[in-house]
Amino acid sequence: MNIGLEIHIQLNTETKAFCRDRNLFGQEPNTSISEISLGYPGTLPVLNRNHVTSAIKLGHALGCKISEVNYFDRKNYHYPDLPKGYQITQDAVPICIGGSFEYKSEGVLKTIDIHHIHCEEDAGKNIHDLSEKYSYIDYNRGGTPLLEMVTKPDFTSGKEVHDFIAALQSLVRYLEISDANMEEGSLRCDCNVSIRPADSFKLGTRVEVKNVNSKKFAQQSIEYEAKRQYNLIQKGESFIQETRLFNPTEQKTYSMRSKEDVNDYRYFPDPDLQPIVLDQQLIDNIKDSLGVTPKIAEAALIKASLNQEQVSQLVSEKEYYLLFENLNAYTQDAKQCANFIIATIIPYCKNNGLTVNEFPLSKDKIKEIFKLLASKEISHTICNQKLLPHLFENPKSTVQEAVEKLGLKSNDDSSDLSTLVQQVLDKNPGKLKAYQSGKKGLIGFFMGEAMKMSEGKVRPDLLKKLMEEQLNK
Repeated sequence: MNIGLEIHIQLNTETKAFCRDRNLFGQEPNTSISEISLGYPGTLPVLNRNHVTSAIKLGHALGCKISEVNYFDRKNYHYPDLPKGYQITQDAVPICIGGSFEYKSEGVLKTIDIHHIHCEEDAGKNIHDLSEKYSYIDYNRGGTPLLEMVTKPDFTSGKEVHDFIAALQSLVRYLEISDANMEEGSLRCDCNVSIRPADSFKLGTRVEVKNVNSKKFAQQSIEYEAKRQYNLIQKGESFIQETRLFNPTEQKTYSMRSKEDVNDYRYFPDPDLQPIVLDQQLIDNIKDSLGVTPKIAEAALIKASLNQEQVSQLVSEKEYYLLFENLNAYTQDAKQCANFIIATIIPYCKNNGLTVNEFPLSKDKIKEIFKLLASKEISHTICNQKLLPHLFENPKSTVQEAVEKLGLKSNDDSSDLSTLVQQVLDKNPGKLKAYQSGKKGLIGFFMGEAMKMSEGKVRPDLLKKLMEEQLNK
């Protein structure tokens, strides 16, 4: 099986590709429109500069060759959601050529070659489920700036496609050119599927599964379509090159239309738009401004000796990684910093509808907390259960004031800890006997009981040492 993708990425520019209509999602139908986006006679398109710079950013990130001279074409076809009767796109000379993308699928590093990336505008949206008699059209999406990435047919499974899309979403979010939200249509995928005999390099008849809007559906549609084609071939039946749609409920593809050839679109250069001539200095400046990418972030986190789970969580969002870089300057313990972000900051912000940059403690307070944790003056349990809630409720309080007011400092007195250990063992003679009979895992139970009795005000490392000494007497 060979799969190639055509991925449409909606850009987050303020205005549309060729006019000043606002580029917004979720507006009332047909409110973000104008004479230009509706294609009224006598109107002329004007290029959005940010459309071009976004394409160059993605091209650089993927190692593409940037075409210093490129231009727009008209792709002619007549659908109700395309009022001009043509789409402004790039055909003969796309802005980005070649390149490749490395990503991991099921722990294996994969490399997918890119054929090209081109700029174009989106169409409107046909709505068929509001009436049994009529279809409606919302033109708000019409003219939205798109980048279309066309890969080579290098994928061999639906799972590889699923993981590729996830990695691409992360990349464009790091580049800050799109939110890549598939549920809102900011990223859509056409999957071109063909199968061939294992001993043949000639691709079979290609079938396109159009407008897939989730990673899961992309994987399911490919798996179904490959199986459908295989069954037809096994029966000695032929099938045509066509465009199909995927029904997620039935998990099946069904025919939409026969696939057009390139000649059907009658491409020709758009006479209303000048060629794009890019200065090499501009291309270089955009490359220098890319900033961090997921690949760079992952390498930095691995260098900081974080484990794979920590790396995966922190690299998943650019804001998480940047926060780690910022806060890690305040501590000598990168793992402690990572754990604080993952176990404390991210859950708190998610539960309260905040971004991590809106976490209600200043960096200075977090720095003080790191010092207390590093010196073991407070435990992580006390920090999360008592100190942080107090600081959230009393934003003017300093960390030291809160620790003193709540009496949170760890008790390091060995005589007190020994007494605590003995009390726990005396209360649980049955568990003590079981431990001494070989059930060494019960030390976790004893530690938990001791932490409860001390309300977390003991150093776990000292407690464990004394507990083991007493248990092994």
